[in-house]
Amino acid sequence: MVVACVRALYERLHGPSADYGQNLTRDGLRDLLLPVVQESRQNMLQQEEAAAELALADDDFIPPGADDQQSSSALLRTLLRDGWLETFGDRAGLVTAYRFTRAGKLFAEAFWAIDRRSARTRQRNVRSCRNALNAALRNVDAYDLIDAYDYAEKVISDLSEGVDYFQELVRRLMLEASQTPWDGFMEFLDRFEKEFKKQLTADSIERHRQAIRDVIARLHSLEEDKARALEDQLNDIARWASQERQGPSTLDWMLDRIEEMVEAACTTKHPELIKAMSVYMQRAASIVQQALMLRGGQTRQAYSVAISKTAKLSGAAQDALLERIGAAIAPAEIRLLDPASFKLRSASQRRKALTVTAQPKVTRDSRLAAAMYRAEADAFALSNDDIVHRIRAELRLRDRPIRLSTLPVATTTDVLNNMQIVEAVRGARDERLTVQKLPSKLWNEFYAGDDYQIEMKNDTE
Repeated sequence: MVVACVRALYERLHGPSADYGQNLTRDGLRDLLLPVVQESRQNMLQQEEAAAELALADDDFIPPGADDQQSSSALLRTLLRDGWLETFGDRAGLVTAYRFTRAGKLFAEAFWAIDRRSARTRQRNVRSCRNALNAALRNVDAYDLIDAYDYAEKVISDLSEGVDYFQELVRRLMLEASQTPWDGFMEFLDRFEKEFKKQLTADSIERHRQAIRDVIARLHSLEEDKARALEDQLNDIARWASQERQGPSTLDWMLDRIEEMVEAACTTKHPELIKAMSVYMQRAASIVQQALMLRGGQTRQAYSVAISKTAKLSGAAQDALLERIGAAIAPAEIRLLDPASFKLRSASQRRKALTVTAQPKVTRDSRLAAAMYRAEADAFALSNDDIVHRIRAELRLRDRPIRLSTLPVATTTDVLNNMQIVEAVRGARDERLTVQKLPSKLWNEFYAGDDYQIEMKNDTE
């Protein structure tokens, strides 16, 4: 009976049909255990030997003459007492929820796996799920699809295990807050490098989520003959799926379950893992920082340690300690500041310092200087659009490429235009305008530099 209840709990919490959107409350747990207890008691009462064993079991944790409801409640209390289950606060529903302990989950998975009809796979990452789906699409092979189903199942199980691992680390930190958690922190760093680093980067569910969606959509839209062949293979080699499915097609049910598990891992378990890791890192960092500050304060404030040691001693021991301290600090030179150099400001002086000074008045000369500065800055600023418009008109007029060295430099505007024209043409993003650097140099009385050829292609070219 206990093993059957543990299997049912594992199927509800971590099995392929698990509902990760809702936590398991006491009422849900009782409703889950009650039919399992009823079925187990009926099966055992059909055999006389089993009935005798049941009577012995009743003396352990089930009250004599208890009905099925009382038996399930007693079984629940026993699982909590013996460390199979634990309670935690559901912040969303503001209720008490139930889950497996880490040790209870390991044993429950073993019981569940023994009764599991599908073969177990070795790989446990989301890339394996994506590759198996691609192989199923390419080869139209049901074995690859079953592998993808098991990979998706293990991905969400591993994320749940990671969340439980960090919650256990946080509980250990709270219990051992007076001691620096160096061992646990180093264990976390080692496991992060080997496992969680890959799980959050190359094997991130966010990274492969859309690709898995696309492959599943393509598998849903297979040709009729391929879909029928894949359906027949699944019904032949995965009879457990035919019994668990909802609907007429095993293929569609399995693809929907894979997508649901991937979505649940992405939207629920992956954020929970990151949040649990963040909470542990914050708690561990604060405790480590506090320990370092305390240790540093002891080294910087040795006189506090000396005072505390002196207070704990008495008589000859205290005199001996004071003599050693005196001999140690005898060569030290102490300089004190003159108290007369410290003077407190009066209240009126403090108020004057805090008051905001009056805004300065803007004179005519300052306004004129600001206007002249703006005019000088605008005088040497040319618009790139105006330059491009001017060079387009010049190219249409000449109907041939223009070299930069042939442009006029009669005025200051012409000189500034020539110095800025290459940058303006390149920034115009007009495919018809092209600028080509020439091997020759440009020399005039104003500046020297590389020569360029500007050309505008016709639309008919």
